[in-house]
Amino acid sequence: MNEEISFILDAAKESMDQAISHLEKAFIKIRAGKASPAMLSSVMVEYYGSQTPLSQVSNINTPDGRTITVQPWEKNLLGEIETAIMNANLGFNPMNNGDVIIINVPPLTEERRKQLVKQARAEAEDAKVSVRNARQDGNKELRDLDISEDMHKNAEVDVQELTDTYIKKVESLLERKEAEIMKV
Repeated sequence: MNEEISFILDAAKESMDQAISHLEKAFIKIRAGKASPAMLSSVMVEYYGSQTPLSQVSNINTPDGRTITVQPWEKNLLGEIETAIMNANLGFNPMNNGDVIIINVPPLTEERRKQLVKQARAEAEDAKVSVRNARQDGNKELRDLDISEDMHKNAEVDVQELTDTYIKKVESLLERKEAEIMKV
């Protein structure tokens, strides 16, 4: 196989890897009933005039499966953090005890579980679209190459096999996430 084809396949693979990586990050944010520090990963706090991720100004722990504690490194941030968590629209009601912010993670209702599954499916569909776009880009670059028709066909088959592999990865991740969400 010539270098140009190899380069195109590598670029397509890298794009597809990014789609999987993005999907995994999106799935972490979809809560599945059990408390996790990752649930607060999108929370930004006003810290000395700039928006800073919550994890960079505090310790975030889960003492049990239903509770998240946030202990700021500076006590004067308690109010800011509490406000930031409420403004993040995560459905949490933080309680400030003067030292630590405690968040009780409510159990998921059946209806909420179904909404989360829909959200997970939408994220998986976006990942599939990204994988297919990477395939399309790869095939387009292959068309621009000055190679024999046989080499072109073989390279397109390689790109398609790569695509199929990544689509299966997406479906596998989605299956796992759906099972995690629906587990009571």
